Amino acid sequence: MKFGVREICDVVFKAKDDVKIGNTTFKKGQPVLYIDTAKTSTVEGAATTVYATGGKGNTRLIAWEGEKTLTFTVEDALLSPVGFAVLSGAGLFKGAEQEEVHVHMTSTAQVSEAGEIDLTDALEAEEKIDTTAPIFAIKMDKYGDMEGTVISGLTVDETGKKLTGGTAAKGAAVFVDYYVIKKSANVSELQIDAGNFAGSYYVEASTLFREQSTGTDRPAEITLPNVKIQSNFTFTMASTGDPSTFTFTMDAFPGYTLFDKTKKVLCVMQVVEDVEAKNTASKSVMEHENTEAIDEAQTDSTGA
Repeated sequence: MKFGVREICDVVFKAKDDVKIGNTTFKKGQPVLYIDTAKTSTVEGAATTVYATGGKGNTRLIAWEGEKTLTFTVEDALLSPVGFAVLSGAGLFKGAEQEEVHVHMTSTAQVSEAGEIDLTDALEAEEKIDTTAPIFAIKMDKYGDMEGTVISGLTVDETGKKLTGGTAAKGAAVFVDYYVIKKSANVSELQIDAGNFAGSYYVEASTLFREQSTGTDRPAEITLPNVKIQSNFTFTMASTGDPSTFTFTMDAFPGYTLFDKTKKVLCVMQVVEDVEAKNTASKSVMEHENTEAIDEAQTDSTGA
């Protein structure tokens, strides 16, 4: 029986030991990350070969193979804070509702007739300019470039959204560099330091192999019981070209599967051949039923 492969993998990363990411502690064996937005996924095996050579022409006589390696690579189109923590080993901080953090912001504005720099439109309703952090307002020339002249004497008014008392001329354009206070629970803070690296996980990937003789897609499961994620990553932030992708490159090491503690393997592939065709019966998603289960548009024009 022969199969063709042209489908992506959905990948689950499971903790090999208790691990804490952000405010969540994942128990051993618990799924930590699920990737269902991958663009490519590859399994690559390699080995080193050495030869005994001799005789006329010093031809190869015998070969020895060793140093077998297996690499599993998944390129994801999207990334979550937990996914980035898994990929890079970064710490993930998300505080309690009562805690606050500083967030940097920049805005361009114009000095009003009253001599105010109004940043209301740049701030959320409950946000205020942080008066304890540095605030820089810099004059801009007619081309929209910073002149380098810092406007002095500014203070934050009682609303927390305007700067007053400066020396800038009325109508002048300014660039403002400042900080606001946000609820820690609304900010995911990823902390990359020199001492932490990506960890090891139990990985299971699901895909489809298509049977040549019938054209039927058969579920295939790939299990790598012990992978170490390489801590290399690249973010490409550009306004042109394809969007950035995020590559998880995993080195496979021998490990026990969940169901056999007698033999270590690098990888196990299973193709399920007895799966029946799925039920393709359709049902209208706009069907009218005698029910009041409609959650949206409760106050339409009829008043119903």
